[in-house]
Order: sequence, then C-alpha cells, then structure tokens
Amino acid sequence: MTADHPDTRPWLGLPDLILLAFFAIGAVAMRGAGCVYNDIVDRDLDARVERTRQRPLPAGLVSLAGAWAFLIGLALIGLAVLLTFNRFSIVLGLGSIALVAAYPFMKRVTWWPQAWLGLTFNYGALLGWASVWADLGWPAVALYAAGLFWTLGYDTIYAHQDKEDDALVGIRSSARRLAGHSRRFLWASYAATVALLGLAAGLVGTGWAFWIGLVAAACHLGWQAARVRFDDPAHCLAMFRTNHRTGAIIFLALVVGSLAA
Repeated sequence: MTADHPDTRPWLGLPDLILLAFFAIGAVAMRGAGCVYNDIVDRDLDARVERTRQRPLPAGLVSLAGAWAFLIGLALIGLAVLLTFNRFSIVLGLGSIALVAAYPFMKRVTWWPQAWLGLTFNYGALLGWASVWADLGWPAVALYAAGLFWTLGYDTIYAHQDKEDDALVGIRSSARRLAGHSRRFLWASYAATVALLGLAAGLVGTGWAFWIGLVAAACHLGWQAARVRFDDPAHCLAMFRTNHRTGAIIFLALVVGSLAA
C-alpha cells in the first residue's frame, strides 16, 4: 500500500473521460445486479413489508427465472468492464463478490446491515485507485472509509421508513438499534464523512477550490441531520434522496480542486 506516487499524479486535472465512462457503466450494471440479487433473496420478507410488497418479485410481476436472467446479464456487463482494467484491479474487483453475496443476509444476523452496505457500495473508491496505479493507496482507503460513514448515515435515514414493519417481521437495522439516538449518530457519521474526505484530499494535495466544495457538502449533510423527521416515512425518503446532491457536490469539488492544484 502506498501513500502517493510523486512522479506523476493523474488525480490532478480533468479525470480520464474514457475511464470515467467505464466506471459509470460498471457501477450502473453492478448496482443493478446487486439490487436484483437483494430482491431475489428478500422476496419473502418484501412481501410482508408494506413499502416493498409491490416490488416486481413479491407482486408477481417478474418470475424468479426472469430475475436471475436479468441479474446474470447485468453481472456479465460488469465483468466485461472489469476485464478492461489491470490485473490487480481485476482481482480486487472480484473480491467484492463476497461482500455483495453476503449483504442481503446481514439484516438477519446483525443490527448494522447499513455498515455492510457501506463496505459494498463504496468499493469503487478502492477500485478507482487500483485501475490507475495497480495497487492501493492511503487516499483511496480514506475515501472508502468516508463513503462507509456516509452510507451509514443516509441508509439509517432510509431504514427509518420501515422500522415498524421491520420489527414485526424480524428485520434488523441501525434505525431500530439506535431508536432515539439516531440524530446524534447521524451527526457523528456525517462528521466522520467530512473529516475523511478532507484527509483523502489532503493526502493527494488537491487544490484550494476543493475545500470550498467540502464546506458546501458539510453544510448539506448538516442540514439533513438537523431537519430529518425520523418518525415521518415520507420525509425520511425525501431526505435520503437529497444525498444525490451531496455526491454531485463532492464530485465537482474534486474535479475543480484538481484543476486548481
């Protein structure tokens, strides 16, 4: 594991648009495959939860065989993208299969399935670095950890939608475990997210403009933590969805910060 590569630093300047396109395709395909797999495993539980009983499998809109065929097609697209990367990235990427495969079962064995989701969803932070350097670096690890805490926060908000039904059917979640402590946990998770994003940026020497964007992202996350109404499912969903703005702010901050370095 390396901290940096002082001879050439490809994180400065505009991102490689071809590599970015491959990652976008791979992310969409593998996120879709993960969601389909989760729905296959959870189809019986989903049928017992008000918000999820109208999903295609429990509602009978899609057959189990059809869901598996769609899953395999998406996985093959993801594999095709992965095979365009270097050998280290391919091995690292294949290692994520264990995380994806285990995720749907976490809600049955731990109160913290959101943590496992964070480990799974943010794997691209490691893979992105590896696709350039064919190794791992501390900036990538810091970015991965930031994504983990971000996911812990926003998915706890999401889990509050279903906490009553989850209690009836035996689904575990951070929302149920934290209960009245959820807001404090959200502040702590988002504070860790911002701190680790700053650490990742500092390790690669990003420019001053990034820090303006990080402050904007921190303000947006703070707004979520202060305003979310945990006992209002519709409001939880609306606040959860605002995290696409957080991601957009951070991405733009990284690009502009790299250009300004």
